Amino acid sequence: MSSPRLSVEQVIKDLKKLYPKAKCTLDWQAPLDLLVATILSAQCTDKRVNTVTKSLFKKYKTAQDYVDVSIKELENDIHSCGTFHVKAVSIQESCKILIKEFDSEPPKTMEGMIKLKGVGRKTGAVVLGTAYGVIEGIPIDTHNIRLIHRLGLSEKKTQSAIEKEMMKKTEQKHWAALSHLLIAHGRAICTARNPACEKCVFAHTCPSSTVRKRKS
Repeated sequence: MSSPRLSVEQVIKDLKKLYPKAKCTLDWQAPLDLLVATILSAQCTDKRVNTVTKSLFKKYKTAQDYVDVSIKELENDIHSCGTFHVKAVSIQESCKILIKEFDSEPPKTMEGMIKLKGVGRKTGAVVLGTAYGVIEGIPIDTHNIRLIHRLGLSEKKTQSAIEKEMMKKTEQKHWAALSHLLIAHGRAICTARNPACEKCVFAHTCPSSTVRKRKS
């Protein structure tokens, strides 16, 4: 039996019914908070990041605050998020650029975002879309990639290539929602290990479905 072809539009439609409130799950108040939280979220759960930033955002309220401390102190404050040295450098160097070029606030364009240290299109898209409502890309992370491949929406391998293909297949107004919906479904059903295919809305149409494979 040949694999069915799920469309991005159908995936979005079905997942919106299941997760009508899907959104970025990082806690933040100011755009700078979201930038820092997104940098910390690399290879770390949002739950852990939110635990760390609860105290972090009380201590650091401006870009200058992050610049004024020693790198060792900042590392200590974010230590439990993992790869803390790289993340501390990215945060501190990014804040220096914000102060010098962007009046101490995250820029409102992707061109500006990717000038920051350790910030790629994924982080840029998260901050732009969530903090400013500016949709210039699709935040593609490992969770998105897993579901996109399983659902047969793309066979591309790299983050950049997948984003480009999904941008072509998806209306721009749905770019941010697509990422949030895939993450929500990945957490609830399509987990990395032992996905609950029996409970999945795509059980009979997903090319990777164990339910569908048993009936083939």
